[in-house]
Amino acid sequence: MHIHNISENSSILNHFLAQIRDVNIQKDSMRFRKNIERIGEIMAYELSKTLEYKAIDVQTPLGIKHTTTIADHVVLCSILRAGLALHTGFMNIFDNAENGFVSAYRHHYDNDDKFDILVEYQAAPSFENKNLILIDPMLATGQSIVAVLHKLHLEQKPKEIHIAVVIAAPEGIAYLQKNLPDNCHLWIAAIDEKLNEKNYIVPGLGDAGDLAYGSKL
Repeated sequence: MHIHNISENSSILNHFLAQIRDVNIQKDSMRFRKNIERIGEIMAYELSKTLEYKAIDVQTPLGIKHTTTIADHVVLCSILRAGLALHTGFMNIFDNAENGFVSAYRHHYDNDDKFDILVEYQAAPSFENKNLILIDPMLATGQSIVAVLHKLHLEQKPKEIHIAVVIAAPEGIAYLQKNLPDNCHLWIAAIDEKLNEKNYIVPGLGDAGDLAYGSKL
C-alpha cells in the first residue's frame, strides 16, 4: 500500500487540523464541518496530482490555449455519517465525480469493548475501471474501511483505490497494509500516536460524527 502523509510538510492544512482538535474551537459544529471540508479540498488537490490527464485545446476570446484536463473517471464514496463533510470537500474539487455512500458502524454485541463492524446501507454507482476514493475522517482500527471495501468491490474492479482519512492511528495503518492490496493508496492528513483501550485515536479529536452533526443515541 502506498502511504501519502500530507502533513509532513507544513501548510495551511496544519492550521485547519489544529482547529478541529481544539476543544474550544470544535464546539462550533458549523466551523468544525467547514474545517473538515477545507481539509478535504486540500487532500483532493494533492491526490489529483497522481491522476491521469489528457491534452485539450480551449478556445479563448483571443485564441487557442493548449492545456490538459482530467482523463480519469472518479467515484467518491463516503462512510456515513462522519464522512459527509470531508466528502463535500472532495466534491468541491472533483465536481464531475460520481458519488456513493455506505454505512458502517461498531456493533458492541456484549456491551463491552469488543465489537464487530456492520456494513448495511449502500448506494453507489459502478466503479469498474474507475478511481474509487473512499472517504472517512478517522482511521482507528481500520476494520471499517476493510469491511466497506470488501462489500463494495466483490464483483467490480476499480482502476485504483484511494483511501482518504484526516487522522490515522499507526495500528489502523498497519491493519490496512495487512488486509488490502499493494496497489491501494492511503492519503492521511495527520498520523497520531496510538489507540487507547477503547480503540479511539489518541490524541485524536473525539467523535468526528458527533462534532459535525450532534450526539447520537
